[in-house]
Amino acid sequence: MADFESSQLSLSIGLRDDATFANFLSADNVHAIAALQAQIRGCGENFQYLYGGEDSGKSHLLQAVCHLSDELGLRSVYLPLEELALLSPDLLDGLEELDLVCIDDLHLVAGRKKWETALFHFFNRMRDAGRYLVISADAAPGQLGVKLPDLASRLAWGVTLSLQNLTDEQKNDALKLRARERGLELTDEVARYILHRGPRTLRELFDMLARLDHASLMAKRKLTIPFVRETLQW
Repeated sequence: MADFESSQLSLSIGLRDDATFANFLSADNVHAIAALQAQIRGCGENFQYLYGGEDSGKSHLLQAVCHLSDELGLRSVYLPLEELALLSPDLLDGLEELDLVCIDDLHLVAGRKKWETALFHFFNRMRDAGRYLVISADAAPGQLGVKLPDLASRLAWGVTLSLQNLTDEQKNDALKLRARERGLELTDEVARYILHRGPRTLRELFDMLARLDHASLMAKRKLTIPFVRETLQW
């Protein structure tokens, strides 16, 4: 079992320390977050399908589920198909021995026969073992373009959760929330300035905030608009 765990858990690449429920702004996604937390605590559906557009927070939430499962003493693995889709679907073999498997960006392998067949059999093994499975994609199950009818029917089981993208005002709140989690003072004025001048995606905004946090510590200066402008050379 030790060899199995070490080899399979090594697949859990890209799990970010800051991708937790605590620093995810729930906004219009309260129901989805509650359902994911209930699942891993044993009082929800074993299979959950999460979908939304780019920058809707799918990857963050799947990693947050893995972090929570670790806190609860459960074994989990996070599989970002953005990085793994070119590998053989054989990587799914044996993962039903874990408590939780999170598969991110399923749409990247939709229509690929070997992957679809492997996913169908994996789904059945997870169900038979009573394990937890969370899948994300950019579209609802019926709009995913899956060609294997048996897999399409499996994806419609369990709970389907739709994620809503944040508005600009909510992105502003999310930026301030992330700053608070870092112990960083970020005023509403500075947050709006960063949002107005910075990149559009949350991931890029959060990466920029991390850069500003580091610069603030090094310079022992607060985050003001002049300091942000100087650091980012805007």
